[in-house]
Amino acid sequence: MIRACRLLADRDANLRSVLHRHGTPPLWDREPGFATLVQIILEQQVSLASARACFEKLQSQLGKVSPAGVLALNDAELKAIGFSRQKSAYARHLAEAVLEGRIDLEAIASLPDAEAKAELQRLKGVGEWTSDIYLLMALLRPDVMPKGDIALHAAWHRVSGEPKPAADEFLAIAERWRPFRSVAARLLWHYYLSEKGVR
Repeated sequence: MIRACRLLADRDANLRSVLHRHGTPPLWDREPGFATLVQIILEQQVSLASARACFEKLQSQLGKVSPAGVLALNDAELKAIGFSRQKSAYARHLAEAVLEGRIDLEAIASLPDAEAKAELQRLKGVGEWTSDIYLLMALLRPDVMPKGDIALHAAWHRVSGEPKPAADEFLAIAERWRPFRSVAARLLWHYYLSEKGVR
């Protein structure tokens, strides 16, 4: 990733300033599979801290986060852990899809990016952002820019001085960072978290 960071820094003065100020970003890699996808679903439209607290409660309750374990929890138990009604439905749908063989997360890991995203998005509650984050962090694909990521939009606005972009506008901006858009995303997250004093 260091080489990719340097290549991007050579191309883009804004990313160069991030790299010089904050250094190489963390990889933020996650184990591919059911548990990570549940965690990413929990991260939808809430703070990372809130989602992490909920996922840690789920781990504490189940030991290992598995499809059977999630399905064994009733509505009240999921609500006590921190799941909204909607995210409870998404997690259960995912668990059922895995157990019934309607989704094969191991097989998805071997698919090209577009096909992997399409398979993931067949799941209820898994849209573009969720599938993008899974490809970037769990499958470690090098050229993914998560659509609609508010932190990325805010980071780009602050580091570039340009107006805060809409989701499609930012994807157009990110075209300049191919084939290392995942690395550009990590640099911008690194900037966002470092400037907020969050590690």
